[in-house]
Amino acid sequence: MTKKFIPLAKKVIDLEIQALQKLKKKIDNSFNNAVIEIAKCKSKVILCGVGKSGLIAAKISATLSSVGTPSFNLSASDSSHGDLGSISKKDVLILISYSGKTSELKNIIQYANRNKIMLIGIMSKKDSILYKASDIKLIIPEVKESAGIVPTSSTTAQLALGDALAISAMQYKKFGKFDFKKIHPAGNLGAQLKTVEDIMLKGNKIPFVKENLNMKNAIKILSNKKLGVLIIQNKQKKTIGVITDGQIRRYNEKKQNLNEMNVAKIMTKNPISIDKQSLAVKALALMNEKKITSLCVHDKRNKHKTIGVLHIHNILQSNIG
Repeated sequence: MTKKFIPLAKKVIDLEIQALQKLKKKIDNSFNNAVIEIAKCKSKVILCGVGKSGLIAAKISATLSSVGTPSFNLSASDSSHGDLGSISKKDVLILISYSGKTSELKNIIQYANRNKIMLIGIMSKKDSILYKASDIKLIIPEVKESAGIVPTSSTTAQLALGDALAISAMQYKKFGKFDFKKIHPAGNLGAQLKTVEDIMLKGNKIPFVKENLNMKNAIKILSNKKLGVLIIQNKQKKTIGVITDGQIRRYNEKKQNLNEMNVAKIMTKNPISIDKQSLAVKALALMNEKKITSLCVHDKRNKHKTIGVLHIHNILQSNIG
């Protein structure tokens, strides 16, 4: 006979929602103090827990590292066999224990107190050794676990509190999308965070031509650069226009003699340009909107000076889109 598990699934989820609602009410000024200590730490933020709390500690540590706070997870059992030496006085130590009475954490707590290491405790019971020993006390509400005994609601609350600490510290440190990109260079996330500057063509790859150049020579440069576009500069090296191979084809279809014309006569004035710090996905959206295949790139300090060219092929080769 097939069992109906949907009601049980909903009950488990309801218990975890209730745990989060209780946690939300427990957030107080101790949370602010913890965020400041984490954000101002000049060394490492070390997390440790036992059992399921240890797995949560590992995840919180990974999140902190990913948002600009160097962190690692310490094994509670290994710490009593030499790994306490990995904790320095400049570190911030975060211990997680739902009861706060986990015996495996006792040696770590004593080491932290003896060496005056900043200790942030995450626990539920005020009569516990972890609560009494912690410099900053973050209370997890006592909750009802699934099946009455399985750590589920409590670990959900621990994880949510850890995420809140990481994101708050990130904002305190003003860790932005460009900082995020530096430590997330791979995968889809890294691709989505690439800037125009990361993938643009620069230096002698930019097809610059002077405004008084005749089209006969300009077409040779267009052919050599193989970008399908020319960037027109005046005497002050300001970008004043562009010429595309599409424009040239249209002139040829009209059977107009281009050879003796100078580029300034047929260029498109005031070409579309984008700041080098813009995300590449924004550049792609702009190209699609304007139905063009390349963009001039500028620095925000001087919008009239082209420092790079972004072609749609550069975007496609970077797996953006």
